[in-house]
Amino acid sequence: MDLSQIAKKLGLSDSKLIIRKAAELRRLSDLQFDCSVIRVGEVAKAVICLEIAATRLVVVFDRSCAVKLSGMSERAYIRSYNSLNNGLGVKVKLDVRELAIQFGCVRIIRLVRDGLNLFKARFLSSLPASRRASADFTRPVFTAVAFYLCAKKHKLKVDKIKLIELCGTSESEFSSVSTTMKDLCHDVFGVAKEKKDTREVKSNRDLLDVLPCKRKTEGGGYLSDDEPELSSNKKRKQMEKGDYENYKSSVHASNEQNTKKACK
Repeated sequence: MDLSQIAKKLGLSDSKLIIRKAAELRRLSDLQFDCSVIRVGEVAKAVICLEIAATRLVVVFDRSCAVKLSGMSERAYIRSYNSLNNGLGVKVKLDVRELAIQFGCVRIIRLVRDGLNLFKARFLSSLPASRRASADFTRPVFTAVAFYLCAKKHKLKVDKIKLIELCGTSESEFSSVSTTMKDLCHDVFGVAKEKKDTREVKSNRDLLDVLPCKRKTEGGGYLSDDEPELSSNKKRKQMEKGDYENYKSSVHASNEQNTKKACK
């Protein structure tokens, strides 16, 4: 299949620059190594080259559509993408300013850059001296995550999926880096604790109901596994019986006192 036809199916037919760049990358891959070694067919190779070209030119790329077109599973596609990307020696670069313009968040440019610098400093200080020299912050996922977290903190809407596609990473890696950044720089990237969803609260309550050892009794304390909880009907009957016994005891006590008085 011709590269321009594949680009058309991916919605990139209007971008001739991406098609030219992808054609250049495909020629390089043919010259430098055998793509069959990493199990990439011709169509899949063309699709991946188009994604690499789009990412380098900071153009949003529909990866889900690309995966379907390649005939591969998402995991296999990502693995082949990374192998081909590394084999070509292509390094994706994300510029904070370009991202801010594309997503309409220009006012957080300085905040993202300052946050990234702070994260790098704190991350390096947490490493032993022997490992600091090998720390690599050039990967675009760090820039993308810092940008996303800053935007979220300042209540600016950013399409997370598009951002992940732009930096050429996976959702799991994006989430992992996000967690690390928030842990080390919560003062910069953290957000106020969100109010619990009522559905989540209900699910937690249901979970507690499943575990008898965690259910609280009306009289205080907790039920154990060998102390089954009584139904409301049984509880009511027990309470009524208890009230009756108390009443009967008070009547007997009163009768005894009256009898003693009469004898006297």
